[in-house]
Amino acid sequence: MDRRNFIKNLCVAGVTSAALPSLAEASGKPAETEFMSVLVDTTRCIGCRNCEVACATQNDLPIPKTTRDVFKEERDMTTDQWTVVNKYDTDAGEVFVKKQCMHCNQAACSTACLTQAMYKTEEGPVIWREGKCMGCRFCMVSCPFVVPRFEYYSANPKIQKCILCYDRVIEGEKPACVDACPVDALEFGFRRDMERVAQNRTFEYPGQYIDHIYGQEEVGGTGWMYLSGVPFDQLGFRTDLGRESVPALTQNFLYSVPVVFLLWPAFLNGMRYIKTNEDDEHTDKTHNDVASVETGRGPGEES
Repeated sequence: MDRRNFIKNLCVAGVTSAALPSLAEASGKPAETEFMSVLVDTTRCIGCRNCEVACATQNDLPIPKTTRDVFKEERDMTTDQWTVVNKYDTDAGEVFVKKQCMHCNQAACSTACLTQAMYKTEEGPVIWREGKCMGCRFCMVSCPFVVPRFEYYSANPKIQKCILCYDRVIEGEKPACVDACPVDALEFGFRRDMERVAQNRTFEYPGQYIDHIYGQEEVGGTGWMYLSGVPFDQLGFRTDLGRESVPALTQNFLYSVPVVFLLWPAFLNGMRYIKTNEDDEHTDKTHNDVASVETGRGPGEES
């Protein structure tokens, strides 16, 4: 095989391999059930943090202290705390906001996972399946909300994040955090119904809410949606994500990464093989020409 044909065949193999996952997903079955969702009304949250305690209790995580001094600084999720409530000083005064995995409708972490360890369930929650994980952490770098957490200091590390109490959801129960909220700042139901509730509130009380439901369209829609009385950038939300889902923008690239790792060494070895053969042929020809000059015979003449 010459250099041109080798490169052409390698490119065809790479493009075909990168396209296979997209074709497989496109031909997959549609979800048989409607996604479940949580609506968060930030105008109702009082910062009691009962949701944090309920989450820890449900998932066997360390129980957080409920003292108010935690609001002095903005906190982030960790491997042993899957949801946090922070306080923000806004144009409307103090606002408390609960944050956790957003459970995107088209989850980038699930699309990026090569082994389906990070998995978007038919009910809506995005869960992590330990037995399938190979530790690549593509889920972490692909998440637009930077949610999945890796246990770097564990002998048997896991990816940790909110799973929307999937075990409870499939039994027809509410997530633990929703069940624990004393002021109905969290509501759980079919996503279509939660959208309708949010739209009705913003229409009926225009002075109480801004005309935007966060998560309704961001990155293709998310399982958690938010109502607010102030712009969402004042509450620490990303407002630059756009409406298109992340997998639609990055899926082919993410799947081509392992293909590059697999094919690049083969490409280099192939180029080295072709170059070595060309050098050997050139060396043999040079030796023959030199020998011809020294003996007074032309190239190819026999003695």
